[in-house]
Amino acid sequence: MSSFPWRVFAFLALTGFAAQAVAQDRGKVTNLPIPRYVSLKADEGNVRRGPSLSHRIDWVFKHRNMPLQVTGEHGHWRRVQDRDGQGGWVHYSLLSGARHVIVERDLTPLRVKPDTEAPVNAYAEAGVVARLGSCSLDWCRVTANGTRGWVRKSALWGVEPEELRE
Repeated sequence: MSSFPWRVFAFLALTGFAAQAVAQDRGKVTNLPIPRYVSLKADEGNVRRGPSLSHRIDWVFKHRNMPLQVTGEHGHWRRVQDRDGQGGWVHYSLLSGARHVIVERDLTPLRVKPDTEAPVNAYAEAGVVARLGSCSLDWCRVTANGTRGWVRKSALWGVEPEELRE
């Protein structure tokens, strides 16, 4: 009897287990995916060294709607990081599930439709925070300062490359 079918079965079982472990990476408090994106819903948000009021404030986020990535949970606290990888612990009441993104590339065109040949509504500077709308595999619809348009997903921070949104 050949050992080949057993090896195939073992490989499939191991890779299936690994895929399942990745797919089930969820927060222990909310059961929501980790990592995930949220936005700062306040004008200011203290970023603490640990998940409690007794921990030192390392800095303050000062931009309403700034997208943040949640990387951990503990009680009413979320460990977050910004696009530069800087972060710490923020109280959950300062965060919103309403999604925003940051334009990464200077003079990014906001197009009428998701097509590189479509007319341009406006150009966004690097660092502009925009409300995230629907996303296809390569494009996202955003609203920035009252102007709507489609942007290449690769020009944005705050949305996963494979993420689809309706």
